[in-house]
Amino acid sequence: RVGSATSLSSAIVNSRLQELVRLFKERTEKVKEKLIDPDVTSDDESPATSPTKLAPAAAPVPAPGGELEGSKPLGDDHYCEMLCCTFKYRPWLDRLKSYQFPSSIDPLTNLMYVLWLFFVVMAWNWNCWLIPVRWAFPYQTPANIHYWLLVDYLCDLIYLLDILVFQTRLQFVQGGDIITDKKAMKENYLRSQRFKMDVLCLLPLDFFYFKVGVNPLLRFPRCLKYMAFFEFNSRLEAILTKAYIYRVIRTTAYLLYSLHVNSCLYYWASAYEGLGSTTWVYDGEGNSYIRCYYWAVKTLITIGGLPDPKTLFEIVFQLLNYFTGVFAFSVMIGQMRDVVGAATAGQTYYRSCMDSTIKYMNFYKIPRTVQNRVKTWYEYTWHSQGMLDESELLVQLPDKMRLDIAIDVNYNIVSKVALFQGCDRQMIFDMLKRLRSVVYLPNDYVCKKGEIGREMYIIQAGHVQVLGGPDGKSVLVTLKPGSVFGEISLLAAGGGNRRTANVVAHGFANLFILEKKDLNEILVHYPESQKLLRKKAKKMLKSNNKPKEEKGGPGNPLIIPPKADTPKLFTAALAATGRMGGKGALGRLRWRLKELKAMQE
Repeated sequence: RVGSATSLSSAIVNSRLQELVRLFKERTEKVKEKLIDPDVTSDDESPATSPTKLAPAAAPVPAPGGELEGSKPLGDDHYCEMLCCTFKYRPWLDRLKSYQFPSSIDPLTNLMYVLWLFFVVMAWNWNCWLIPVRWAFPYQTPANIHYWLLVDYLCDLIYLLDILVFQTRLQFVQGGDIITDKKAMKENYLRSQRFKMDVLCLLPLDFFYFKVGVNPLLRFPRCLKYMAFFEFNSRLEAILTKAYIYRVIRTTAYLLYSLHVNSCLYYWASAYEGLGSTTWVYDGEGNSYIRCYYWAVKTLITIGGLPDPKTLFEIVFQLLNYFTGVFAFSVMIGQMRDVVGAATAGQTYYRSCMDSTIKYMNFYKIPRTVQNRVKTWYEYTWHSQGMLDESELLVQLPDKMRLDIAIDVNYNIVSKVALFQGCDRQMIFDMLKRLRSVVYLPNDYVCKKGEIGREMYIIQAGHVQVLGGPDGKSVLVTLKPGSVFGEISLLAAGGGNRRTANVVAHGFANLFILEKKDLNEILVHYPESQKLLRKKAKKMLKSNNKPKEEKGGPGNPLIIPPKADTPKLFTAALAATGRMGGKGALGRLRWRLKELKAMQE
C-alpha cells in the first residue's frame, strides 16, 4: 500500500512538472515573439516610468604618458596659474580674441544683428534730437565744442561700420533660395536703395567747418538713416512677447519729438525777432528749452491762453503752428488708438463672445447655475490659454508649421501611448494635427459608464478621477498630466467600445481629444499601422474582458496553478468499473485513489 501511494504521488508530481514545463514554454514563446516584433506590447498595463538615473562615470583611462586623462582640464576649462585652480570657462578676453565674425548674417533671427541695430538707432537719435537743439539754442559754445564733435564722429564711425561690416554680410532670398555667398551679398547691398541712403547720410559736409564754422545744420544728412530705425522696430517687435508696449512707447516718442522740434523753431523765431522784443516771443528768462517746450505743448495741443502775435512774421508762424499741431496731434491720437486696439483685440473678442452668450442664455431663461458654469468656462479658458479656440490661430499657419507646433506640444505625450508604439512615425504626425483641446470644469463628467466611446483623451493639465464601486462614486485612481485613457475605444467594434467607468474632472482640466473618425481617416493611408493597431486592440480588449480570478492579482503570483478537477468522463469510467467489479488497470487505479483520499482526510 505504501508503494502504491508513492507511485501515485509520483504520477501527480510528474503531471505538475509537465504543466510547469508547458507554462515555461508559453512564456518562452511570448518572449521570442517580443524579440522578433518589439512593437507588440504586453497584455498588462505598462507601469509608470521611473525617473532616469545618470549613467555612472567611466573610470579614467591612463594616458600614454602615464597621467590620467581625467586629471587634465577639458577643452572648455581654463587653468589659472596665479590662483592654482581651474575655471569652467576661459576669461572673456581670451574668448573675445578667439571670436570669429560670421561670414553671413541672417537679419531675421540673428540677435547680434538686432543689438547692432540698437547702436545704429542710438547714433541716429543723437543726430535727430541734438542737431536742432545745437542749431537753435546757444548750448554749443567754443568751450565745449570738442565734446560735441567727439560724439558726432563716434556716431559717424558707427554709420561707417554698419556699411562696411554688417550690411555687406546680410543674407537675402533670391528665387526662393537663401543666398549666403559673400560676393552676391555685397552686390545685393550695393544695388539696393539702402546703400544709396547710407552713402548720402555720410556726405562729408564737415569740411565746410573750416569756412563757415561748426554749424550743426551741416550734419543734417545724418538724419537720413531712417531705414535702420524702421528695420530695428520690425526686428524688435518680432522678438518681444508684448510688442504693443514698445509700440505705445514709440508713438509717444513721435509726439515728444514733434514738440521738441517745435520748441526749437519757436526759440529760433524769438531770436530772429529779438528776445523780449514783443509779448509773443520768448523773453529770455528762466531755462530757455523748458520755457519754449511749454509754449510748443500749448500750441500743438491747442490749449489756448497764448499771447497774440504782433508782427506779420509772428502771425504766419503761429498759423503754421496751429495747422501743423492739429494735423500732428490727430495723427498721433489715431495711431495710438490703433496700437491700443491691436493690443486689446483678443480681449475685445473674448468680451464680445461672452456678452453674446449671456444675452442668449438670458433670452432662453437658462438656469442660473448653468449660466455661472458657462461664465466660469469662459474666464478660465481665456486666462489659461489667452484665447477661446487654439485652432483659430493655427488655421492661419501652413501645414508644415502647424505640424512643427503640434510635435513640440503633444508628441512626447502621444508617443508614450502603448497603443501607438511601433506605428508609422508619419501617422503619429498626422494624428497630432487632429488633436483638439477641450477644457473641463470641476466635477464635469469627461465620459460616463456604458456610453459609446468615440474619443481618446490625453491630459494636458489638471487631474481627472476614475470613479467606480457599488455606488459609482468611489475614486479608483487619479490620472495626472500626461496620462491617456479611452484609447481602446478608437479601434474597438461590435459593442466592445463602451465606457467601463465614470471619469470626472478633479478641478479644472485641459484635455486633448482625438476622435475615432479622424483616426479612421488617417489609417486609410497607413495599412500596416492599421493592422498593428487592430492586433494590439484585440489583445488589450481580451485582457480587459478576463475575469479577475483568471488574471491573477499582483498579490497572488503563483507559477504552479492549483490542481485541476478530475475530468467527468474519467470519473464516470471509474464508477462503471467499480459497479462491474473490474480488476483491470482502472480497477486498481480506482482502489489507489480511494486509499490516497482516505490518507489525505
